[in-house]
Amino acid sequence: MIQLYDVDLKLLRVFETIVRCGGFSAAQAALNVGQSTISEQMTQLEARLGVKLCQRGRSGFRLTEQGVAIHEATQRLLSAVEAFCMDADVLKQHISGTLNLGIIDTTITDPDSPLPSTTQRFVARGHDVHLSVYVGTPSELEERVLDGRLHLAIGHFPFRVPGLNYSPLYQEALGLYCGRHHPLYGCEADDDELQRQIAASKLVARGFMQQSDLELVGANRAAATVDNIEALAILIISGAYLGLLPRHFAARWVDSGDMRPLLPERLAPSASFDAITRRGVAPPPILRAFLDDLASSARHA
Repeated sequence: MIQLYDVDLKLLRVFETIVRCGGFSAAQAALNVGQSTISEQMTQLEARLGVKLCQRGRSGFRLTEQGVAIHEATQRLLSAVEAFCMDADVLKQHISGTLNLGIIDTTITDPDSPLPSTTQRFVARGHDVHLSVYVGTPSELEERVLDGRLHLAIGHFPFRVPGLNYSPLYQEALGLYCGRHHPLYGCEADDDELQRQIAASKLVARGFMQQSDLELVGANRAAATVDNIEALAILIISGAYLGLLPRHFAARWVDSGDMRPLLPERLAPSASFDAITRRGVAPPPILRAFLDDLASSARHA
């Protein structure tokens, strides 16, 4: 029995095109190859099948008896392949079940986040999809992906945990801010002096990024720590602390005058956002579908 491989399907498609066009010469344009290449491909196919498929020469092109039978079988095969691809596309587009997704807080205002468009693509696949969304700190999200409570999570993960896959998505711009009632709000000092005053001020740091926050502003210790961005913003608005915020999240208070960025050209870090999944575990179809949509949205962002 003949075993078919990818190359055989390719040669059979060439054969079907030749027959449909009525000969080697006429098929050149459709196949975008020269006549010598077509002739070589037909020779390969005949060798694979062990039969003479057609007569070609000055008398013109015509199928042999075996060629007619092979052509009919080829049409049935290619129709079946096309039907399979269509069925697979339908199955790919229509996914059912529950997807457990984890995200960090305050990403709703980030114009670079691919999550809104990803969700739209994903939900459009079918009506049997249920999203379960958990908001947590980076370490909480990593723990829940590791133990299987979450299929995946999206956020800023400053450390790499064994057992997880990290797929880069985008960069989030950060800035250092003070509230309206902070002594540095109306400071007109030059950049170097302002930098010294910042280092001497009380800083609220993100618990999961405390060391890097301190190093960025040149401070020795944090006067307060938080585990989410909303709490950080509350302490900055109080006027008692300086702190780093995502620029997209701080924009509303900058516009209202309740916050001011400090040294925005000098203190302009960014945070890498990744999608994390559990390593060594075959993803279920619903997760594969979401990851495909996430990749598409990230490419077009």
